[in-house]
Amino acid sequence: MEVLILQIFVSLVLVGGALLLFSHSMRQREHEHADRLSLLALERDDATPRAKAPDAKEEVSDVQR
Repeated sequence: MEVLILQIFVSLVLVGGALLLFSHSMRQREHEHADRLSLLALERDDATPRAKAPDAKEEVSDVQR
């Protein structure tokens, strides 16, 4: 019987902590930031590629001949 009471107490503490963290997250509006971060991987990358090393360019031109 003592184990059951302890288990219920620990469960209630965990649920209460989860609710407190959830309410804090909603107050700070962190959920909006998470949506933006999840879509960041789908954003188009318009960066120009870096120039290749001169040695690599010469090797490619030798192979094409």
